[in-house]
Amino acid sequence: MKVALHGLALKKEFFLEVKSLFLALAKHNFEIFVTKQFDKQIRAHSDLVSPYWVLENKQEMAKMDFMISIGGDGTLLDAVCQVGNLEIPILGLNTGRMGFLATVATDSIDQAIGHLADHNYQIESRSLISLQQNKKLFNGLNFALNEFTIHKRDTSSMITVHTYIDGKYLNSYWADGLIVATPTGSTGYSLSCGGPLISPEAKNLVITPVSPHNLNVRPIIVSDESEISFTIEGRTEKFLISLDSRSTSVSSEVKLSVKKEVFEAKLVKLPNYHFFDTLRQKLNWGFDMRN
Repeated sequence: MKVALHGLALKKEFFLEVKSLFLALAKHNFEIFVTKQFDKQIRAHSDLVSPYWVLENKQEMAKMDFMISIGGDGTLLDAVCQVGNLEIPILGLNTGRMGFLATVATDSIDQAIGHLADHNYQIESRSLISLQQNKKLFNGLNFALNEFTIHKRDTSSMITVHTYIDGKYLNSYWADGLIVATPTGSTGYSLSCGGPLISPEAKNLVITPVSPHNLNVRPIIVSDESEISFTIEGRTEKFLISLDSRSTSVSSEVKLSVKKEVFEAKLVKLPNYHFFDTLRQKLNWGFDMRN
């Protein structure tokens, strides 16, 4: 089987884990490929790894059986962009902090690769959000796993985001910004702004305001079959929009709408993993600080 490895700005102390990963893959007879970004990091530590090939284009990427993301959730989000509509299953090796998406601990690398080799896993489909606009943005990578965000720039005054669901007027949000999150993204930025947690298999999107001026404005969950469109007003001519960690500046003249993407992200789910277990662990549910 062929596996692609992807990493971004990996800290030096984690290259011992990278060595363990390469050794485990070689032991189970995987053909090892790496993205160009990860290759640049590996070259400084060439004594740590087994032979590998560098992926040069999307045609080569299409031949991969898996991609392993080495880093935190941000790296896995970037891996989703690398894979795109190829829907190659992604496994996240967590060298970050929270790890809602990158769930494999560095001390269980050999076991995880053994599960891949033995086909002892499930594939979990995660819906993506797609940005529709009348101007080319984000180099054509107009999709995200977590969320789409509209935000004011710098310290400027709050903005007004007029929001419509399938062409029907919903609300005008006087706020610092507005988030439209997928179920996967409900544990990210939306959660920190008071949004609800949504089970990954739910067929919904959540609209969450960022620091709304009116305290009676609350997040709302809508069907992911909906198309959500916006017009934006503010004292400045430019606003920020983002897809996961990628952001760009746009003017109020740009027409924006979001809906569910036609393809999905495929995440590798190893044995004894469940989303609820991750919630309890990462959010310290059931943990009494007094004990």
